Amino acid sequence: MKARIYLSGPLFSEAEIAWGRRVKASIEEALQEVDVIWPHELAEGSPAEIFRANLRALDDCEMMVAILDGPQVDDGTAWEIGYFHAKGRKVLGIRTDFRRAGESENSRVNLMVEISCFALAESIEQLVSVLGGVLSERAVG
Repeated sequence: MKARIYLSGPLFSEAEIAWGRRVKASIEEALQEVDVIWPHELAEGSPAEIFRANLRALDDCEMMVAILDGPQVDDGTAWEIGYFHAKGRKVLGIRTDFRRAGESENSRVNLMVEISCFALAESIEQLVSVLGGVLSERAVG
């Protein structure tokens, strides 16, 4: 059975959508045993309908990849990370942005977001490598 991965991240500009599309395609091309669920491709409709569709997708996925680029983490992405983490599921962050956005000199993002992630990848290649390792452990376990 394929692992279902929720791809979280901002979707407010053409650049953000293009980056999300690239992250999704890279994961799916490298890891044949996954289905990436991306909110950009979910149902459209009223805000309440979009919320419910995203919530169902979150509940149906066993792992999340969260895009964390920007001067601060997108607030919807932060909410999804907290929701997913509270359910005891794994969140893997990807932050290619070299700016620091946390509370201390060594923080990469807000500490609540950073600690909710079991790892923070710095590139798509690193992201795919970490995901591949997690999926290998899943197959053995």
